[in-house]
Amino acid sequence: MNIPFLGSKRKKDAEATLATDPEGVAELLSECELLRSLAAQEGVRLDDTVAALEALDQLLPRWRDDEEILPFLGNDAGLYLGTVIVRTVAGAVWQVWPGGHPVVRLASGREFDVVTAGHEWAANGVPELSQLYGEVAET
Repeated sequence: MNIPFLGSKRKKDAEATLATDPEGVAELLSECELLRSLAAQEGVRLDDTVAALEALDQLLPRWRDDEEILPFLGNDAGLYLGTVIVRTVAGAVWQVWPGGHPVVRLASGREFDVVTAGHEWAANGVPELSQLYGEVAET
C-alpha cells in the first residue's frame, strides 16, 4: 500500500491488517496526529463526531501560511472526515485503491475521496468538512 503520508512502519502495519483486520486499518487511519494536535491547541476536542467537524470548520486557518504543514494537515483532515463517516454512517467502510489511496466506500457502493476533500478544506476552507459529511450521510 502506498500511502505517502504514513511512515514505513505504519505502511507495513496497514498492509498487513487491511485484508484481515478492517477495524485495525480504521484505527490506523484515524490517528490524524497533526490535526488532533492543532485542534487541541485551539481548544477543540476531536471526538469523531459531526460536532467536531463543525468545530474544525470554525477554526481560524493559521496553517495556510505554512506550506510545509499544509499537505500533512490536508491528509489528516481527509482521514479525520473519513473516520467520522466510517464511525457514524451505516455501512461506510475504508477502502484502499490500487496505489494505496484510502477512500470511504458507502453501503451504496459509491466511493468518496476523503483525502482530496481534506486537502481542499485545508487549502481553501471549502467545502466545509461538516458540509461534506452532510452530503455523504444523505446518500
